[in-house]
Order: sequence, then structure tokens, then C-alpha cells
Amino acid sequence: MSSYAENQNVSTLSILDLVAMKQAGEKITCLTAYDASFSQLIDQAGVDVMLVGDSLGMVIQGKKTTVPVSVDEMVYHTQCVVNARKRAFVIADLPFLSYGTTEMAMQSAAKLMQSAGAQMVKLEGAHLNIIELLVEFGVPVCAHLGLLPQSINQLGRYKVQGKNSHDAEKIIEDAHKVEQAGASLLILECVPADLATKISQSISIPVIGIGAGVGCDGQVLVLYDMLGISLGRRPKFSKDFMQTAQDIPSAIQQYHQAVKQSDFPASEHSY
Repeated sequence: MSSYAENQNVSTLSILDLVAMKQAGEKITCLTAYDASFSQLIDQAGVDVMLVGDSLGMVIQGKKTTVPVSVDEMVYHTQCVVNARKRAFVIADLPFLSYGTTEMAMQSAAKLMQSAGAQMVKLEGAHLNIIELLVEFGVPVCAHLGLLPQSINQLGRYKVQGKNSHDAEKIIEDAHKVEQAGASLLILECVPADLATKISQSISIPVIGIGAGVGCDGQVLVLYDMLGISLGRRPKFSKDFMQTAQDIPSAIQQYHQAVKQSDFPASEHSY
């Protein structure tokens, strides 16, 4: 089956292309990327979105959390990814405390888009005033709900969010609020599959899941997790695609196809 982008002869994808995929029922594929070499491989496999995540603090730098990652580090790695990208849509994370005020958010977003070439920035939590301001000034925003890795010191440990009815309703409410505030995309992390499906079906913007079941509009994984080379234990919601692949390009291609065909995530990768 040909993809939306192939049918439209799209070069570099835009947010409009991702919305069209949601409307057409085509799954959106996404992987994290941190350098030019992997950016090229991911792009050549046809993956739709590359997320330059602050997860680089853990998988690249060997730190225990994403908290120490700086804006300048995000700019550097985003530049590396954008330099080798031809087709995929590129999102860059706003790191911890880089959007604590509207002024900080504007400055951080400017660096990631003007200097690094990101097409969208991602922030954790339902910070509606920040989202509204960024959107007002032409910055596309990806919201992030559910498990928020930047809040690990407050959470205490990485755990599934939205398991009880009160917490689930709060995530649903926040999903609608970030859409109304102008977010163009939403990432849901580590929430029950039925909750993620309900949210994906109730809002018009694309919903990308990670540990959120197959009912989302697309999926994202940390690249190193799906290649089986991360430091520490691989998360339950991930899968080592290298186990059935001859090489890294074919592993990335297998992931891409598994998401497009709704074969990943399976029930064992969901909550």
C-alpha cells in the first residue's frame, strides 16, 4: 500500500501532511534521531517524523534523566539531524525549564527553529499560555501528556499514567485544552491503550503514542531502544527490531512497516 506522501509526491513533509494521514487512517511513523548518520537512515526508510528528543541525555550522554539537557545541546543535535534529512518532519524538544516563562519559551523555540531548523517544538504538560503564545508567533507546537520524563524528580519513578478514572479524565481534559490552545500534534506516553484510543478519536490533531497502544494515529520509539542498544533495560512498550533484521536499515524498515500495518505495538507492548 502506498503512503499518503508517495501519492502526493511530497518532498519534505509538513504538519498538513500529518493531519491528512490521520484523516485518511494512515498510521504516522516516528523515531527519535540525534545525528546525521541515523537521520539519513531513518529518512531513507520512509519514516514520517523524526523527534530530536531530550532523551539524548540518557542514550547519548549516559545521564540518568533528561533533566540536565540544555537548549544549546538540543540545537546542536537538531542541526545534525536536519542537515541529513530530506523528507521527514523534524520536531525538537524544549528541554527542562527552557519554557518556564513565555519569554524563555520564545527564546528557546527561536533557537531550535531559526538556528537548528526544527519544524516544530515539543513541550511537556498542558502549559496553555505558553502554547498559545508560541502558536500566535508562528511556532508549531507538539504537546506531550501522560508520563512526563522531565518531571521524574517529582514523580519518583517512571510509571503508567491515567490508570484511575480521575487521572484519565484529567488527561482527556488536557488533550482537548492543548488542542484548543493551538497545538498541532500530541504525544501520549505510558497511558492505558483504551484511554489513548479514546483521546485519538476525540480530537482532530494527530496523536502519536509511546507505550499507549495501537489505537493512536501513530507511534514513536527511542531509536536506540528499537535497535536493542540502549543503556539499561529496554522499556516494556518498546521492541528490539534487530532480533529479526539483517542490519540497522532493515530494522528501521521493519519498524516503519509494523507501525503502518498496525502490527506494532502489540498487546505485550501496551498497558
